[in-house]
Amino acid sequence: MSENKRDFDQEAASWDDNPVRVKLSEDLGNALCAAVTLTPDMRVLDFGCGTGLVTLRVAPRVASVTGADTSQGMLDVLMAKAAAAGINTVRPFLIGPDGALPEETYDLAMSSMTLHHVADIPALLRALHARLAPGGWLCAADLDPEDGEFHADPAGVFHNGIDRALLREQLVSAGFSEITATTAAEVTKPDRSGALRTFTVFLMTGRRQAESDA
Repeated sequence: MSENKRDFDQEAASWDDNPVRVKLSEDLGNALCAAVTLTPDMRVLDFGCGTGLVTLRVAPRVASVTGADTSQGMLDVLMAKAAAAGINTVRPFLIGPDGALPEETYDLAMSSMTLHHVADIPALLRALHARLAPGGWLCAADLDPEDGEFHADPAGVFHNGIDRALLREQLVSAGFSEITATTAAEVTKPDRSGALRTFTVFLMTGRRQAESDA
């Protein structure tokens, strides 16, 4: 992920106050649950979890979720929300400057609106593939290409949206198959000039080959 040029630790306390952000997370959580069958034995990694707006929609349906983020403030809010909801299956993981992921194996890796903050997406996809158990799934939701007007503050944004065809190629190169993509949400918000704009967000899924398929 990119360097924390914005003070996400400072923003964490009020992060969930944005109704557009909360609605988007609800839509993405619903799309993810429709795309992948969540089961009570699943181990999940949420890369770039933030305050857990999607994490906590998934957590009650699976065995455990590791919420990984570069901001300790975001993780603190996530864990406070999990405790308040009586969810004790969520664990935080602070991503350090080297970007290393937890040394564990997961059945599902997911990310929501995070890839456009990642400089080297192919490297991340390879790392996530390596953390998945055979037959495990990756679900990545992100912006379709846009002209840079989505973010009021472009600090830490490496890509103005993600091209679906390119991401599909990168997933294949990383070892994923059974790749699908759908439009998961629309976001209507003011651009930098104050004019209302509608942006689309996709959900792309891919699977690590199961041992029985090898």
